[in-house]
Amino acid sequence: MQYKAPLRDIKFVMHELLDSESHYKTIPEFEDTDRELMDSLFEMAASFAENELSPLNQSGDAEGCHFNNGEVTTPKGFKEAYKAFCELGFPALSAEEAFGGQNMPFSLSTVINEMVGTANWSFSMYPGLSHGAIQTIEHHGTDAQKNTYLEKMVTGEWSGTMCLTEAHAGSDLGIIRTKAEPNDDGSYNITGQKIFISAGEHDLTDNIIHIVLARLPGAPAGTKGISLFIVPKVMVNEDGSLGDRNKVVCGSIEHKMGIKASSTCVMNFDGAVGYLIGPENRGLQCMFTFMNVARIGTAVQGVTAAEYAFQGSLAYAKDRLAMRALSGVKAPDKVADPIIVHPAVRNMLLTQKAFAEGGRALMYYLSHFVDTVAKGNGAEQEFADQMLSLLTPIAKAFLTETGLEAANHGVQVYGGHGFISEWGMEQNVRDTRIACLYEGTTEIQALDLLGRKVLGSQGKLLANFVQVIEQFCEEHKDNDEMGQFIRPLIKHLKEWGDLTSRIGMQATENPEAVGGAAVDYLYFSGYVTLAYLWARMALVAQTAIAEGTTESAFYYAKIKTAQFYYAKLLPRTTTYVQRISTGVEPYMSMDVEQFAF
Repeated sequence: MQYKAPLRDIKFVMHELLDSESHYKTIPEFEDTDRELMDSLFEMAASFAENELSPLNQSGDAEGCHFNNGEVTTPKGFKEAYKAFCELGFPALSAEEAFGGQNMPFSLSTVINEMVGTANWSFSMYPGLSHGAIQTIEHHGTDAQKNTYLEKMVTGEWSGTMCLTEAHAGSDLGIIRTKAEPNDDGSYNITGQKIFISAGEHDLTDNIIHIVLARLPGAPAGTKGISLFIVPKVMVNEDGSLGDRNKVVCGSIEHKMGIKASSTCVMNFDGAVGYLIGPENRGLQCMFTFMNVARIGTAVQGVTAAEYAFQGSLAYAKDRLAMRALSGVKAPDKVADPIIVHPAVRNMLLTQKAFAEGGRALMYYLSHFVDTVAKGNGAEQEFADQMLSLLTPIAKAFLTETGLEAANHGVQVYGGHGFISEWGMEQNVRDTRIACLYEGTTEIQALDLLGRKVLGSQGKLLANFVQVIEQFCEEHKDNDEMGQFIRPLIKHLKEWGDLTSRIGMQATENPEAVGGAAVDYLYFSGYVTLAYLWARMALVAQTAIAEGTTESAFYYAKIKTAQFYYAKLLPRTTTYVQRISTGVEPYMSMDVEQFAF
């Protein structure tokens, strides 16, 4: 499938819904970022994604990466595409000027990452991991470390990784075993094995800077005894030139369900030289800089999956002929009607559209808070940080799960053709499935949301967001056209509060109640969050129509999609409320031995 960047919708969200230009003017470092600059970047990224990356998507999947004695070769065309990506300045977009970056807002990078990722998610993994590594060094590295690594990482000449997972540990980082032994010169010898390391080895850059979690001798057990280290693939001399190869080697690459053009590596550290970054035993806290960026990036993948599926499904549904509409012939000049006339097909198309466009609005909304946290100050910065704390797990989990649903609908719309590789729909499902797993599974994000963010803050983080939505509802409660959205939104806000209180009460009697309710609570939260954004988008569309827009079809489609979301998708929350009301007992009453088969 040939990807086409949805520039009109991107501009709708950035300019009309979020008024990004005004947002940037509230942050001194970004105040020169105007609409003209934004649009020029969007159009440049769209051209690159459509013409350079989209043609490599299916061929890269078919070829995959090649492993030979510790070295990894990327599929044909990837090296040239990566070089062009760097020449366009995309890796440096939101990095600090002091190290060759353009110091532009994170939210602009998010838009570009969406286009790059929809065109070719496997490709996007290579520069994507570097962003988090760069930010970790920017925030926690010494001046010497910044001067050694950042400039070449910012330009894309070098790339970066995050090395957390170990075979026995998975998401439980408190039980990792990788060791760091101190040397007399202040460096450390890192020994251990990391698995599932995206872009851990490849042929796109001359050096790869690994950000590695390991334990110092005598460190406390659990998460309080983990430190963070910079471990370069190739040692860097004092003059910045490359020296000897470090003792870190790719042991193998994984044979995967999807994202086959992205190298997922087993990395062996055999006394590799590393350098402590941040305080001893505070590595997990430092790594959160990396992990939060990665979680937001993974949420983008959910949006890309929904967008890709919708584009393919829409084109196919308009062209594919099958049966006649039950209400009468719609295409009398053809042997059958195009399948887009059938309600069942429209249901799938509108679900894809609602998740793609609603997810885009949530991602860009979230990225504006990242801008404020990075460069803002005072109360606005604190509020943005709190909003990010609440919304990041919702975005990561909800958008990837709904992205997977949209991708599955893509296969279904195509029927048998969706199951074969020719059309790209089955690849989209395979590529997207991992998004629900890495950077914290849906279940872990749900525990983070309910346990740490909502109950752990005594409801303060949730109250902040609820207040934002309540203010929107109050401002537009007398707008007759908005009543269809405002009334159910107010109802769901009350239900959100009641649900939270109910779970809190259940947890006082049984701590397992939080785990039992968390996933359902996250889905409920996700549907209400998107409902708020769809209401806002409907308001923008209504206003544009009232003012006599020349793009009435675009804006009417926004309103119709919002109505579909409220009528057909938001009611799913009823099921989650019912499931939560039954408590944790149905999960826990069976003895382990009774699970036998």
